[in-house]
Amino acid sequence: MTLYAVIFYVLSIVILTATGLAVTRRQPVHAVLYLIVAFLGTAALFFLLGAPLLAAFVVIIYAGAILVLILFVIMLLQRSPRELRLLSEWGPAVLLGIIFLAVAVATVFKDPGNRIVLQGAVAQPRDFGRFLFDRYWLAVEIISILFLVALVAILHLGKKREADGDEDEVNPVRNPNGAKEGHS
Repeated sequence: MTLYAVIFYVLSIVILTATGLAVTRRQPVHAVLYLIVAFLGTAALFFLLGAPLLAAFVVIIYAGAILVLILFVIMLLQRSPRELRLLSEWGPAVLLGIIFLAVAVATVFKDPGNRIVLQGAVAQPRDFGRFLFDRYWLAVEIISILFLVALVAILHLGKKREADGDEDEVNPVRNPNGAKEGHS
């Protein structure tokens, strides 16, 4: 078994584990973070298979834009912070992070004498961009409008929450005069 095969199987296990954890988490922030790990693993898998442009798109668009936008919405709408149980909540994330880091280091610092030619088509970014915008320009524009609508919605929710700032205080207590006082 070659180094590429080992890295492929390890990345596949990381992707499946992170996706399974994302689906089963009760906290939406943790689910999004596990989904980001799954997308980073998918990008590493695409890079390993000889598609660096597709790997960059997965990191930039999915892990970088969509999931971070979802994470901001979840954090914006989440009302009450709670205490963390260190091992049960951070254990799987740390384990997957260590495995992902080991695979990334093994990929970057692999033996240059071990040359395996990957079979597959390689597309230049210019050709891919021309194909994307010649045939699917309408879909690209619709997606950009959806991103704009999502950004405006987040800004609107943030402004609305900022205007209702009195509701966000921790344990407000009203004195007999009707003014709020902080609870010690």
